[in-house]
Amino acid sequence: MRTFRLLTQGVLCVVSLSLTIAQEKQKADSPPAGFRGEFLWQLDDVEKKLLSLAEAIPAEQYSWRPGEGVRSTSEVFMHVAGTNYMLPSTFGVEVPEGINRGMEKTVTDKAEVLKYLKASLGHIRLAALNTDDSDLDNPVKLFNRVSTVRGVFLISTAHTWEHLGQAIAYARINGIVPPWTAERQARQKQK
Repeated sequence: MRTFRLLTQGVLCVVSLSLTIAQEKQKADSPPAGFRGEFLWQLDDVEKKLLSLAEAIPAEQYSWRPGEGVRSTSEVFMHVAGTNYMLPSTFGVEVPEGINRGMEKTVTDKAEVLKYLKASLGHIRLAALNTDDSDLDNPVKLFNRVSTVRGVFLISTAHTWEHLGQAIAYARINGIVPPWTAERQARQKQK
């Protein structure tokens, strides 16, 4: 009898784990509808552009800055990464160990910047996927005012788009055409 009970518990654990894995895969494969789906669509778009631009900028230009007291290229990307980690913490998402605001100044190597930037975008994506629609109106304190979980997600996309624009300006000043623009121009030349 005891062996049967242990075997049954083992089978139930395996089935439960399999269901959990399947549910997480389904979340990733089929984004939610409504606000979170719209947020994830925006995040996908800005992520694709931000990462392609970050990859297109040569490593030696990661230290470039347009003037004294202005963020360098690496600092812009790390600022986005840090914010993607910090914003969801306002509604309880844990910031991974080792992530801190000082990274904006200390992480300057292109490969490292790209690693943190990609991971931060995954972090905020997972935060959206793991947030229930019923929690979007929950109040949070954000920049010394009361907002909502939805407001956190709105600010995160606006913030990322804002700094993508900054990175585009940096790139163009240095003669780098954003990859999606270069692709469009190449297609137009072929016509």
